[in-house]
Amino acid sequence: MKYRPSRRTRRFGIGAAAITVLAGMNGPALHRFSSDKYHAYKINQPEYKAENGHWDVVDVPEQYRINTIHAALLHTGKVLLVAGSGNNAKNFAAKSFRSVLWDPEKNTFTNIPTPKDLFCSGHSQLPDGKLLVAGGTQRYEKLKGDVEKAGGLMFVHNEDPDKPKTLPAGTRFTGKESGKTFVSKDPLLVPRATKKTNPKTKKVTVSASTARVYVEALRKGRKYQTGTEDNYRIAGLKGKDRQNFYGIAQKLSFDKKDFQGIKQAYEFDPVAERYIPVDPMNEARWYPTLTGLQDGKVLAVSGLDEIGQVVPGKNEIYDPKTKKWKYLPKKRFFPTYPSLFLTGKGRIFYTGSNAGYGPDDKGRTPGIWDLKSNRFDVVPGISDPDALETSMSVLLPPAQDQRYMVLGGGGVGEDAKSTAKTRIADLRADKPRFKNGPELYAKARYPSSVILPDDTVLTTNGSGDYRGRGDTNVLKAELYTPKTNTARPVADPLVGRNYHSGALLLPDGRVMTFGSDSLFGDKANTKPGEFQQQIDLYTPPYLFRDSRPKLTDTAPRTVKPGVKTTYRTAHASAITRMRLIRPGSFTHVTNVEQRSIALDFTRTKDGVTVTLPKDASLVPPGWYMLNAVDDQGTPSKAVWVKVPAPAPPKK
Repeated sequence: MKYRPSRRTRRFGIGAAAITVLAGMNGPALHRFSSDKYHAYKINQPEYKAENGHWDVVDVPEQYRINTIHAALLHTGKVLLVAGSGNNAKNFAAKSFRSVLWDPEKNTFTNIPTPKDLFCSGHSQLPDGKLLVAGGTQRYEKLKGDVEKAGGLMFVHNEDPDKPKTLPAGTRFTGKESGKTFVSKDPLLVPRATKKTNPKTKKVTVSASTARVYVEALRKGRKYQTGTEDNYRIAGLKGKDRQNFYGIAQKLSFDKKDFQGIKQAYEFDPVAERYIPVDPMNEARWYPTLTGLQDGKVLAVSGLDEIGQVVPGKNEIYDPKTKKWKYLPKKRFFPTYPSLFLTGKGRIFYTGSNAGYGPDDKGRTPGIWDLKSNRFDVVPGISDPDALETSMSVLLPPAQDQRYMVLGGGGVGEDAKSTAKTRIADLRADKPRFKNGPELYAKARYPSSVILPDDTVLTTNGSGDYRGRGDTNVLKAELYTPKTNTARPVADPLVGRNYHSGALLLPDGRVMTFGSDSLFGDKANTKPGEFQQQIDLYTPPYLFRDSRPKLTDTAPRTVKPGVKTTYRTAHASAITRMRLIRPGSFTHVTNVEQRSIALDFTRTKDGVTVTLPKDASLVPPGWYMLNAVDDQGTPSKAVWVKVPAPAPPKK
């Protein structure tokens, strides 16, 4: 594979002629040069790499460089990089939406046609290996000073119980009192009214249905805004529709307009390498979390809806067999991108981590959520509870231990507060409670954590302030060992990464890091930031050892829970652990997919026989990476394994 050398490495390559020139400079300049040169020398020594690992820059051709917002590892070994509009309003206006498929083994890239703006969508691995991608951007945020046309929310009512109606984008609404006209920005389906008959009196009651749509004034200027509630006639209607369909709106003004979400959903097929549309969600969602469940279905939670408000606790389930969505019967509110993990007994653990939107006093308390009863049991004791936004959460390895770590984080919104706290909750305890772990390398929002096959967790980067404000990017990384509850520093990352960044474990045992979307590029906050398109690869210390175990049966296979299967390997006697790792799907400090499951195994003369756990809430259906780990902690390259969905219960 080809890599572009880091800046530090390039500095080290400067020849003796440059040193001669520098000899005439002042002492500090020469000292800085010597220090950089020595650092580049040190980090490239075998002893240093064996202790701290090493970073390289991926050589990405210009035509494939995008603002990577989302990344997911697929069972083909390739990584889907998704930008959508890439947090670029010009791209959004031009309908320029990007996805790129990267093959880390060959370092090849493919542009993937992207049907909608999947910027700030949610995603989850499906049992058949496809990636469910749902939600995204319908409208970009407009700050109060940037709003040029009065606008806001129009409630559209239908009093006809016999038919729904779709109003196209561009439908005009004219106020009966104000006489001012507003136009809808998107198509709107207005359901039929509901009709109920009293069984005793036989009296029929009709209740009007309601739908919502964002509208704007036809022209720019303050005189076109409204200040009070008004009823609105809908243009283009005929006959009884003129009476049955009407709009009601409160103030339509120049207030700040938030991002808006979309309902569209797609399955990305790793084999066909294309997006396949499926039924849209019931709710539009921007910044949602998608969590895979033990039966292969997917839970979709939170997000901003089609009018820019946080979805008010209306959560839904996707069934990959029918390609349809269904509401949960009861509501539960969460802020956007909540970290929701599938736990034992099929319940959901909310760690408190989230990213972006929602009130500071609602839906932010960690706890265990039972989807069937809607019961929510609070898990107390978390430190810095007001600094959970933009924190990272991870299910510590092995997954059987049911221990969850929350790392770093900051205050709600653009609050400058950040924390170096790590907090650990053991869900196997009689009364689960958070306790502090070792401090992170720095106070950090947006740290990225990745589970490694040797049962350690790599955490890297982040920033001390909101979106790296004040030049606060953290160029540090560490390895945490759950067994000893200790962390140690490793090789420093090459570039800063904060908002819109992330990291994934690759099948060969390395870690990729991507993205970063700083607000500013200097300490004074005067220079606009630029999106970090560089992709880096971290090679952990375990790949700088003399030998490495190898599983020789590399063909993907289906392995049922509870069933034994054998893999050949030389020196089977050196194998001490077998790990089944779910591929990650990362965005906005959120990766609830990754988990590492310890497998029971026995050694044979020329291999190992493994048995997968039967608990589908521990091993949800889908594709996994199988790693053999030797007595030195060195993992093999992964072999892909498909775990089928459990059979439905007998009625």
